[in-house]
Amino acid sequence: MAKKDLPSKVCRSCGLPFVWRKKWERCWDEVLYCSERCRRNKVKKEGSQE
Repeated sequence: MAKKDLPSKVCRSCGLPFVWRKKWERCWDEVLYCSERCRRNKVKKEGSQE
């Protein structure tokens, strides 16, 4: 499978697109951020209790 054929998402923190990785094989539906750095710096929505 070519890289262009892999599923992709947009990072909720930085807004950049990222593609599927082997390490996310079992949890792709739960992946929201492109990196650990973005996960730590996640953007909190107004009124959210995160």
